[in-house]
Amino acid sequence: MNKEVVIQDLGLKDYQETWDYQETLFSEILTIKSANRKEHVQRSTPNLFLFVEHPHVYTLGKSGDFDNLLIDEKKLEEIGAQFYKINRGGDITYHGPGQIVGYPILDLENFFTDIHKYLRYLEEMVILTLADYGLKGERSKGETGVWLDVGTPFARKICAMGVRASRWVTMHGFAFNVNTNLGYFDHMIPCGIRGKSVTSLNVELGIPLMNMEEVKGKLLQHFASLFGAVIQTESKV
Repeated sequence: MNKEVVIQDLGLKDYQETWDYQETLFSEILTIKSANRKEHVQRSTPNLFLFVEHPHVYTLGKSGDFDNLLIDEKKLEEIGAQFYKINRGGDITYHGPGQIVGYPILDLENFFTDIHKYLRYLEEMVILTLADYGLKGERSKGETGVWLDVGTPFARKICAMGVRASRWVTMHGFAFNVNTNLGYFDHMIPCGIRGKSVTSLNVELGIPLMNMEEVKGKLLQHFASLFGAVIQTESKV
């Protein structure tokens, strides 16, 4: 089993371009796995973890409700945002500058074959990172992602998640609000959940601008520990 995970930081990149890139990597791993089965060999499959920031964009998961986007095409154009219906789980999500988006493209057969455990580990990675900053991140029953003040009138989401998996290969991932313009969340019902607000790391800590590279480093440290992964970092691509 290959425990090496190659980290690629894509910088600020268009959502569609990144989605296409994910699909390419995803398909390449599936092709290797198919060939292994046909030829009865065990070629190693790669694992990647993409970091990216997107220009303003709303994405709707395959089981999502379009009515959770509260604005029309004209308003989308006015605020400089795009909209995509995509093939991950979950409902509607916003991505934008100041948000750390992570797309692990993993062959879970290199780690463990349990999608539920995979999602819980991604949540735990963020919970541990929040703890590094003195914040108590939590899971909310029946609601994927990471929250603060669960079970109170002040419950608010700081990290959304939605993944796709086929033959134990993953794509899509998480969106962690770090220096995010929270005003863009006013144009949607976050993850289709009414009555819950959204927050970001800089707001919670009262810091105008968090160091994004520092936060990424903490996420990767916890990811490696949880997954037993060996991290290999590439330069921005």
